[in-house]
Amino acid sequence: MTPFLKMHGLGNDFVVFDARKRAFSLDGAQVRAIANRRTGIGCDQLIVIRRGTGGADAIMEIRNADGSEVEQCGNATRCVARLLMDESGRNRVRIDTLGGTLLCSDADGAVTVDWGAARTMWDEVPLAQPTDTNMFELNVDGAKHVASAVSVGNPHVVLFVEDAETAPVTTLGPRIETHPMFPAKTNVEFVSVESGERLRMRVWERGVGVTEACGSGACAVAVAAFRRGLTGRKVEVVLDGGALTLELREGDDHILMTGPSTLSFKGEIDLKVLAA
Repeated sequence: MTPFLKMHGLGNDFVVFDARKRAFSLDGAQVRAIANRRTGIGCDQLIVIRRGTGGADAIMEIRNADGSEVEQCGNATRCVARLLMDESGRNRVRIDTLGGTLLCSDADGAVTVDWGAARTMWDEVPLAQPTDTNMFELNVDGAKHVASAVSVGNPHVVLFVEDAETAPVTTLGPRIETHPMFPAKTNVEFVSVESGERLRMRVWERGVGVTEACGSGACAVAVAAFRRGLTGRKVEVVLDGGALTLELREGDDHILMTGPSTLSFKGEIDLKVLAA
């Protein structure tokens, strides 16, 4: 039997495996079976913690519910950082991901993640052709949408809308995710500006669908809103599952995301059954 943790960040939920002492691997079919909410454990993403190298406390591997591997996950990063800090007794840890290195610190029980600076060049997002990522027109099934594109280690497209509550997340989200403009597909955020310090965001996550929260998406939204002159450097981003605090640090524009992490329960699973 293989132990696991069920965790979440504002309702964005994960099955977490620790492979630092007990090495194992999972194929796409096994990931999908574990993520299935009717016949498996159920999760938005599956996380594997591996032994860190080069000074990192750990390497975090992230698999979406559809089995695909992705670069970043902000809510999962806070969960893994909380585990590592509690385990070590330290208040700072470094986590390596496919999308880069993330520096995490305790914030009175919450976790702050330093994402570094966002990437806003068209080929960094990436987009399929040279484009002004701050504001561009996206044609979807004959309808034109004004969008912003940002990479925070993974790709995001931000649409500022009149009311995020009524935005067509479930219909327009998947159409944009697989749009030819995004060769690596993309996460899609629908955002309404409530004030210069507060944004309401809903999200369609690449390879998952609608989720309660998306930490990397909140980072991308904060950057896009600041670049468009809609907010200042510090903003509260309200998601379906709760709120995150985002700050673009003066001097280097590093994105600082602060929010909670929660352990739901512990369990064990027979991975051999999944392979049957």
